[in-house]
Amino acid sequence: MTEIRLTNTLTRRKETFTPIDPDRVRMYVCGPTVYDRAHLGNARPVVVFDTLFRLLRQVYGPRHVVYVRNFTDVDDKIIARARESGRPIAQITAETTAWYLEDMAALGALEPTHMPRATEYIAEMVAMIETLLARGCAYVAEGHVLFDVSSDPDYGILSGRSVEDMIAGARVEIAPYKRNPMDFVLWKPSDAEQPGWDSPWGRGRPGWHIECSAMSLKLLGDCFDIHGGGNDLMFPHHENELAQSSCAHPGACFARFWLHNEMLQVEGKKMSKSLGNFFTVRDLLDQGVPGEVIRFVFLLTHYRKPMDWTRRKADEAAAALRRWRRMTEGVAPAPAPDPAVVAAVADDLNTPRALAELHRLAAEGRADVLLASARFLGLLTEALGDWARAGGADPEAAARIDRLLAERAAARKARDFARADAIRDALVAAGVIVKDTPDGAEWEVGPDFDPAGLEGVL
Repeated sequence: MTEIRLTNTLTRRKETFTPIDPDRVRMYVCGPTVYDRAHLGNARPVVVFDTLFRLLRQVYGPRHVVYVRNFTDVDDKIIARARESGRPIAQITAETTAWYLEDMAALGALEPTHMPRATEYIAEMVAMIETLLARGCAYVAEGHVLFDVSSDPDYGILSGRSVEDMIAGARVEIAPYKRNPMDFVLWKPSDAEQPGWDSPWGRGRPGWHIECSAMSLKLLGDCFDIHGGGNDLMFPHHENELAQSSCAHPGACFARFWLHNEMLQVEGKKMSKSLGNFFTVRDLLDQGVPGEVIRFVFLLTHYRKPMDWTRRKADEAAAALRRWRRMTEGVAPAPAPDPAVVAAVADDLNTPRALAELHRLAAEGRADVLLASARFLGLLTEALGDWARAGGADPEAAARIDRLLAERAAARKARDFARADAIRDALVAAGVIVKDTPDGAEWEVGPDFDPAGLEGVL
């Protein structure tokens, strides 16, 4: 069996992954707060953990992997959006949830096994809060229930910071009813205009952190294999999840492995509306950037390194994908992906190395293995192929272009540069954009492409 090694945030080491139960490998990833379109940074963890999901399914079998990713559909941001727009909260969350699923599907992400919504698990949250109160790990103050950070001697173990450092470096909500500035809300009161549910502490709604603890407990148990998310969630969200779950169920691990992906930049700068480089996934899709290209660009950078989205990377990804799709046209995929590709992903999700292996397979002409290996990474799937067919030449013209470029390469090797230049000039005249790279010539058709211009060149 393939050995999987993952960098565990909790131990700060790369460790061999062995599931608690190989017949039920369990992973929880924090999902979106549904009040707006997912931006490009929101999409990175989706692709990262979709890649891990695919790896686990490859190694342990699809029926033996349970992947949970939640929707936060009760939150102050959602309430504010409803107030600003005058629209019902349920309408906003239903619409944005559908947008999210559509946009992530466009990136080739598989749907998780379970996609729970916070509002469906209020009873479980209330029950966990009652457990924390009974254990002396929480207290009631002015209609709020708060977690007592001092009750957890291990608080800070995930982020590796002391409570004092956290207070100094974090935006801590100051409230007179808190015993400790780091104490966080488990339950808060709701007024008549805010969504609320009955509870032992009055009508109210849950705090942010308790929802993931309650939903993961219900769907995965009190000790599961992997918890993931962006590193912006490590503190306070994941730190607080770990604290309240550990205190509610002493002796249980909560999650054995914690994985966090780094953040995303655009053209070397932090994504920001003020800089004009803020993009939603839908913005890029509507601008004609295919979801498969976005996924490829994400895979170019290791998940634990900051990723820089650039137009150049997108153009190069599109060229490579077009070339691979032409190469695998009409080819049946091999029964299994290439072992070197699987091994690369199993080595702490080393997707840059996995893509390098795909380039090797293409250079070797192993189309069937290339196709199976690319699909293992969520690329070259039938569902994501429309852009290449719509944006390129038809199969007959594509084959003619490939033959011309092969003839040009042969002419250059024979030092018949006049012939090579004549072929390139004919391609350009027909509206074919040719780019020479160290891996060979890449091409795409321009807006003035005329397949008739290719006739009679050979």
